[in-house]
Amino acid sequence: MPPPRSPTADRRTVLAGFATSLGSIGLVGCLNESTESNEDKEGDQNGQDDQESEDPAENASSNGDESSATVHSDYETTDVRVTTPDGDDVGEVTAAIADTPTLQRVGLSETEELPEDRGMLFVYEAVDDRTFIMPEMSFGIDIIFADEEGVITGIHHAPEPGPDEDGSEQTYPGRGQYVLEVGYEWTADRGVEEGDRLQFDL
Repeated sequence: MPPPRSPTADRRTVLAGFATSLGSIGLVGCLNESTESNEDKEGDQNGQDDQESEDPAENASSNGDESSATVHSDYETTDVRVTTPDGDDVGEVTAAIADTPTLQRVGLSETEELPEDRGMLFVYEAVDDRTFIMPEMSFGIDIIFADEEGVITGIHHAPEPGPDEDGSEQTYPGRGQYVLEVGYEWTADRGVEEGDRLQFDL
């Protein structure tokens, strides 16, 4: 379980990383203390800007795509396709890339909402056992673990914590090098299963 959260991590989730002998423990969405080993442990945090872009052209875009266009506007992104073992496409999102301890620590913590066509891809250096928890999460998500080849090894439906819960008791373990977070039951709606594959470029 994570150490006490700093004020900037209070809003939602924390993807975590302090190491255990089995792997790393993560907090879904944003990182309070992120490491894959004790040596890499860092305590600093970096805010994730979910505000609308200051680009007038982007802010002028019409209602429908505006939130999707501005979510995670300060992140590098990649298109993630999910395919069956036979190569059939079953879903696709544009994912913000969280590939450093700082970005992973912030994760989805400052995301007000996650449009259906958006997600966040956590990128680690190697396959490991990881556990995500949901402190202060204000919306539910699906957590998809995938190995070094992108093959899905586990899927969790992580609901928003209840009114009298802070989400710290919700634990979602898995094994992988990549973790994709998408909207709640996104995988169920598209029939995504273990053995399917995440396809993306980094």
